[in-house]
Amino acid sequence: MINRKLAIIIPTLNESEFIIFTLIALQECREQGHCIILVDGGSSDATLSYARPWVDEMVICTPPQRARQLNAGAAAAKNCDYFLFLHADTVLSAPILLQQILPEFEAQQRAWGYFSVRLSGDNWRLRVVEYMMNQRACWTGIGTGDQGLLVTQQAFAAVGGFPEIALMEDVAICAALKRQQPPHCLPMRVLTSSRRWERQGISKTILLMWTLRLAYALGVSPDYLRQWYR
Repeated sequence: MINRKLAIIIPTLNESEFIIFTLIALQECREQGHCIILVDGGSSDATLSYARPWVDEMVICTPPQRARQLNAGAAAAKNCDYFLFLHADTVLSAPILLQQILPEFEAQQRAWGYFSVRLSGDNWRLRVVEYMMNQRACWTGIGTGDQGLLVTQQAFAAVGGFPEIALMEDVAICAALKRQQPPHCLPMRVLTSSRRWERQGISKTILLMWTLRLAYALGVSPDYLRQWYR
């Protein structure tokens, strides 16, 4: 019997390669009465057919935009107390989430937080990348979507959800939440695909990510930044 209900909200767009691994890892959450909501941006591959047996609700949200998809998932989960926003290529241990993290959030009256991250590839440089990502998140109080975002329904509503911008919606909502309460940097790790680093090159991807964050901090439009990100 659960006291507080969790909704795990996953945005997708052509994620058939990864979505099954993400969803299977979360089935214990469903067994304990929590729900999984998949919000698709119009996939043209087998994402929806693969995911259907493993989720409680599917929401179709087009045209695709991650912030809009995440907000649509939260709207569908209005009866839940906690939201966990999770990328389709990020794997989380459900037992750790249920046995340690949710009770800790409840007992300590935490409003929001994010996980540490481990990248899936074996290249030693990825260990450096993930270390810097984790350290930066705890130093700045700003997480990224790859780390997962756990937030109470009340805190999410108080900041008006994700700003529906083309990019950096994770940075923007973390900044808004941080103004209400410092984040909880969860020591447990999620496993996130390193496909972008491996496909585009580790050094090139690091430079791109830092350039985008700096440009956003200086006020460059997310619509313009989205063109760089592609």
